[in-house]
Amino acid sequence: MRMPLRLVAVVAFIGLCTTSVAWAQGFKPTRPVEAVVHTGPGGGSDVLARAVAIMIEKENLLPVRMQVVNKPGGGGAVAAAYLAEKKGDQNTIGFFTGVWLTNPLMSAEAKISLRDLTPIARLVLEPAVIAVKADAPYKTLADFIDAAKKNPGQLKQSGGSITSRDNVVRQLLQKNTGARWAFISFPGGGERIAALLGGHVNMMVIEPAEAGEHIRAGNMRVLVQVSEGRLPGFPNVPTLKEAGIDVPAVPQVRGVVAPPGIPRENIAYWEDFFRQLTRSASWTKYVEDNQFENAFLGGAEQSKFLDTLSGRMREILAESGVKVVH
Repeated sequence: MRMPLRLVAVVAFIGLCTTSVAWAQGFKPTRPVEAVVHTGPGGGSDVLARAVAIMIEKENLLPVRMQVVNKPGGGGAVAAAYLAEKKGDQNTIGFFTGVWLTNPLMSAEAKISLRDLTPIARLVLEPAVIAVKADAPYKTLADFIDAAKKNPGQLKQSGGSITSRDNVVRQLLQKNTGARWAFISFPGGGERIAALLGGHVNMMVIEPAEAGEHIRAGNMRVLVQVSEGRLPGFPNVPTLKEAGIDVPAVPQVRGVVAPPGIPRENIAYWEDFFRQLTRSASWTKYVEDNQFENAFLGGAEQSKFLDTLSGRMREILAESGVKVVH
């Protein structure tokens, strides 16, 4: 007896779904997963990756442990090159930030870009704040700008690489205000913070997740927010535009990539894994505590987003006076 066409279609659809699920579940890591970050201990990516490792254990999302591997240097270039060398490795992932995108745009020496790696997921969009030591004489950003104008090149800002958001924000502020101050690059977030708290530098652009404990402890004072609107944790702190500085709120994206040449079922596994993670109670609390914007996108959508962001960053870099070489 022949089945009605509608029933045939339903059966075929169920079979297709079953096959897709089985295909997506065809890979599971069997050894510890390497999570590569481009910062040293205490840097934003290091903090995020270690938090994810703890969440994974708490939520029982992985059958193996996740080990954070620090590969600082070159504004993400060292970490990106390490991932590229791991071509086909199904047990390695990398936590990228916007510097992995901007570094190849600004550096002729950068040989690997995000386009050479496998997109897995966009996780969050992250604002920043401009902070000084709590006992610094600067109560507002205008105070710092005025001091920098009176002492050209004498004040110092700690930051990451010259291709980082830290330095891009500095370039924008300097072009907008005419003030000048030095940029001191450090390989790790912990060193950047220590330089500020130790009085060796005068200011830094920092993500709330990195600065949180020091702000709560009263060791840092936030002058202004690098964001489109005021964050819940800083309701009384103005944004750049509210402070009278009309420059773009430079976006920061955090997400996950994998080495090139991994099988499709591997890509599907990691994309689904991070989708589940971003829906967990642990992740929701982490995002709220650190004032991130929960912004999950799967691999294909992430690629489109990065194309758009790349164009936007070219405009911002040009506006800040930085030469784009790629």
